[in-house]
Amino acid sequence: MQILVIGATGYAGRRVSTALTRAGHTVLGLARDTAAPAARDLTVNEVTPVEGDFTKPETWREHLEDTDAVVHLLMDMSDPVGGDQRLFAELLAAQERDGRRRHLVFTTGISSYGRTGLPLMDENTPGNPESPIGFRFGLEKELAASGLAHTVVRPGFMYGGPASTSMTGQWFAAAEEGSPVFYGDAAKRWSWVHVDDLADAYVRILDNPTAVDGETFVIADDQRRTALDMQHAAVRAAGYTGEITLESAEAGGMMQMAADQDELVTSAKAHRLLGWTPRHTSFTDNPALHYRAWKTAQAAQTGAWSRWMT
Repeated sequence: MQILVIGATGYAGRRVSTALTRAGHTVLGLARDTAAPAARDLTVNEVTPVEGDFTKPETWREHLEDTDAVVHLLMDMSDPVGGDQRLFAELLAAQERDGRRRHLVFTTGISSYGRTGLPLMDENTPGNPESPIGFRFGLEKELAASGLAHTVVRPGFMYGGPASTSMTGQWFAAAEEGSPVFYGDAAKRWSWVHVDDLADAYVRILDNPTAVDGETFVIADDQRRTALDMQHAAVRAAGYTGEITLESAEAGGMMQMAADQDELVTSAKAHRLLGWTPRHTSFTDNPALHYRAWKTAQAAQTGAWSRWMT
């Protein structure tokens, strides 16, 4: 199967692209600059970088030719609703042109639920429309109504590997700067997933996409620690021994506000229909390992950027 991955140079995108390649698929990774270090990393992992800017469909439309599936792992912060709606329209137009029914794996996330007041959420839990990113559930509904072949993935909070956009990476960085801050409700708990376990879920979906057409899957492990406990483990692993400052969620911006509540989910449906089980139990099992991975990735990225610019 030939698969186009949108967001392939991002944190989850690199691991998902690589996992799909290792599963035997031909994977095209969309990149704004195919000569950039992140795109060259894709090549090392046998993913083919193809140039295109997601905000400009005319730059990547041609990559849909001969493509059987599209994995969408990017949120266009400048136009998060319009960007995804244009993706749906492009896939429908491509289907009309050549009759090929491409399967879209559409990624949202558990913070889209917002405040539900429920101790445990699943795929059938209705989201709170007042959530700052509740519009993503609206996009899921638009996708379902479009007639496109699709599967929706709602990941938990990601950790592991380079942790480039993971909350754990932000905690490591703040610890090294000596200024860790926790935003919002100190008692809230989130569900997490190792980025490689998440990648495995995409592989399983695209092993037989027809069997999961129209389905939604929550993908997360079973840990139930408070977010503040998780941050304590992260900053200690990074060598910080002081106190963590508590601030309001509003002080942290939109994404902190969107996640300022319990977000505990069950992946029972993924266990049952995909045979998916996380191989990594918990971030707190070995936070020092995850810190070293993040730290090494930071050093490698700085070196690659320096070499690329000279």
